[in-house]
Amino acid sequence: MKFAVIVFPGSNCDIDCYKAVEQTIGQPVDYVWQTATDLSAYDAIIVPGGFSYGDYLRSGAIAQFAPVMAEVVKAAEAGKYVLGICNGFQILTEARLLPGALRRNKNLKFRCHSALLEVVNNETPFTNEYSKGEIIDVPIAHGEGNYYCDETTLAQLKANNQIVFRYVAGANPNGSVEDIAGICNEKGNVVGMMPHPERAVDKLLGSEDGKRMFASILNVWREQHGAAVNS
Repeated sequence: MKFAVIVFPGSNCDIDCYKAVEQTIGQPVDYVWQTATDLSAYDAIIVPGGFSYGDYLRSGAIAQFAPVMAEVVKAAEAGKYVLGICNGFQILTEARLLPGALRRNKNLKFRCHSALLEVVNNETPFTNEYSKGEIIDVPIAHGEGNYYCDETTLAQLKANNQIVFRYVAGANPNGSVEDIAGICNEKGNVVGMMPHPERAVDKLLGSEDGKRMFASILNVWREQHGAAVNS
């Protein structure tokens, strides 16, 4: 299975994502610069965190127009796996691959600390290694993680089981509607989340709960391609 980690001017979690793939599941992974116009060689695409284009105008607002995003959209429509983390989540909403928007944190402060999440949907390609309702520890680092959508969109997210992660009750760090920390598209192959699973892949980092996101996607890919999963 081959992964692409998209790199924009201002990306700062691209190395973390690369290392998470390389060290947790041992699969081929490439950095792909934002001017790329062909992602056909890749099975999964990670849009990492950071401050693409300095977060001018609005987080992700400029990155959505980068040449590579047309290819990310094409890959998502073809059923390939796309994971947007933090700024990557913001970019995916700006590109309309995911509904809603990310606004300034309710307290207008940058938040950087561990966060407890509830796994709401464990049926996506990125979450099948978790149990529904499981509480996991995945760090956050954002100033614009306040997920917002209108009531109609929220009803659709609930009806289609598109809410993937919630912050545990009483521990919402940014004011996001319904404590939402991550969502997916209707097909489930595109996931966006504010917390950083790539920063939770080793006990030395404080948590290993992010490792199963990468293991999940590899398992699904191997099942689809008839490959035996290594023990």
